[in-house]
Amino acid sequence: MLDINFVRQNPDEVIAMLKRRQMAGEAPRVTRLLELDTERKQMVQRADDLKALRNRVSKEIADIKRTGQGSADQLILQMKTVSDDISTLDTELSTLETDMEEILLALPNKLHESVPEGRTAEENMLYKGPIEFIHQLDFPVRNHLDLGKSLGILDFERGAKISGAGFPVYIGKGARLERALINFMLDTHTANHGYTEVFPPFMVNQESLRGTGQWPKFADQVYHMPEDGLYAIPTAEVPVTNLHRGEMLDAASLPVAYAAYSACFRREAGSYGKDTRGFLRVHQFNKVEMVRFTRPEKSYEALEEILSHAENLLCALKIPYRVITLCGGDISANAAKCYDIEVWSPAEGKYLEASSVSNFEDYQARRSNIRFKPDGKSKPEFVHTLNGSGLATSRLMVSLLEHYQTADGKIKVPEALRQYTGFDIID
Repeated sequence: MLDINFVRQNPDEVIAMLKRRQMAGEAPRVTRLLELDTERKQMVQRADDLKALRNRVSKEIADIKRTGQGSADQLILQMKTVSDDISTLDTELSTLETDMEEILLALPNKLHESVPEGRTAEENMLYKGPIEFIHQLDFPVRNHLDLGKSLGILDFERGAKISGAGFPVYIGKGARLERALINFMLDTHTANHGYTEVFPPFMVNQESLRGTGQWPKFADQVYHMPEDGLYAIPTAEVPVTNLHRGEMLDAASLPVAYAAYSACFRREAGSYGKDTRGFLRVHQFNKVEMVRFTRPEKSYEALEEILSHAENLLCALKIPYRVITLCGGDISANAAKCYDIEVWSPAEGKYLEASSVSNFEDYQARRSNIRFKPDGKSKPEFVHTLNGSGLATSRLMVSLLEHYQTADGKIKVPEALRQYTGFDIID
C-alpha cells in the first residue's frame, strides 16, 4: 500500500507510475483519493472544533452547577445537539476513511527507476543469459506429457477425473522425483543460503491475503472456503510474510530469511485460450518460496542475492535458463521490481517461467504493519519485503524431463538429485 503522505505530496509521480504500468485509466482514483483526503481534513477540523466547544461549555455547565448561579438547562440542550453532530461526523469520517483505504489498497506499488518501459511481456528486457548446459539431444525430442505417460510417472487424465483439469498426479518414480526436487531445494537454501525453514498452513484468512496484496485486487484468482472464511494459498509468500504481521522486528535480527515448501492453488481465471497442456498451466503445483525481511537500504542488494540463490539451483541441476527484467506493463501490481527466471523447453521450443524474484519495498509491510526501529532513532520504519520462487517445480519438471530424456525414452536423474531419489534412471 502506498503511503498517503507520498500520494499527497507527489500526485503527478503516482499518475506517471500508473502510465508506466499501462494503467492510466486508474488515474481518476488518485484524484478521487485527494478529494476525499481534503474532505477528511475539513471534517476532522470541524469535529475538533465541536469537541473543543463541548469541552469549554461543559466546564461552564460544571461551574454553574457548582456555584448555583443561573440555569444550565439551555447550555445542556445545546451540548446535546453538539454531541449528536460530533457522533454524525465521526460516523461520516469512518465511512470516508474506509473509502480512502479501498482506493489505497487498489493502487499498485511504485516502480523502481530501473524497471524498463514497456506494455507487454514481449518488451521485457534480458538481464542475464541464456545460461547453457550441454545435453545430447541428437534425436527426436519428446515432450514432458508423452514422456510422463509412457513411463507411467505422470497421470493428468486421472487427476482430471479426481479434481478437474490442471490437477496433476505424480506416480511412482515421478512422485519420488518431485519430492527429491523439493528436498534438494530446501536443503540447499537452509544449508548454503542461510534461510530458516518454515512449513506454513496452506489456508489463510482474508487479512493475510490483504497483507501481501493478493486481496482485493486478485480475489478472482484464489480458491475460497466461505463457510470457514479461509482461502487456499496461491503461494507460500502469503503465510510466510504474514508470520510477522503487526510486529515490531528487532533491528539486530534483520535480515530475516525464510524458505518454505507449499502446495500452491490458483484458479487461473482469465487464462482460457492459453496453452494449458500438462504442466504448462495448472491449478495446483508445488513450490519452495524464499521470503526475506530487510532494512530499506539493503533491499536491492537482497534482491540480487535471492536471484542468485534461485539460479544456483538451476546450475546444480544443469537446466538451461535465462533471467529477464519485467517491464512496467508486465510486472505485478505489488512489486517495485521483478526478475523472472525462465527455463528452456526443447520440446515446446520456448522459455517457461520457473521463478519470479521480487522486491516489494515497503508496500506489503505497510499493509501488514511490519516495522523495525532503526539504531539510534526513536521512530519505527517499515521493513522491506522480498520473495522469490526457489523454485516452482511444475515448469521446472517440464524442462528437466525433456533435457534429461534419452533416445530410448528413459529419463536420467540429474546428479544433484540422486542422493534424494535413490535411483539414477527412470525407465
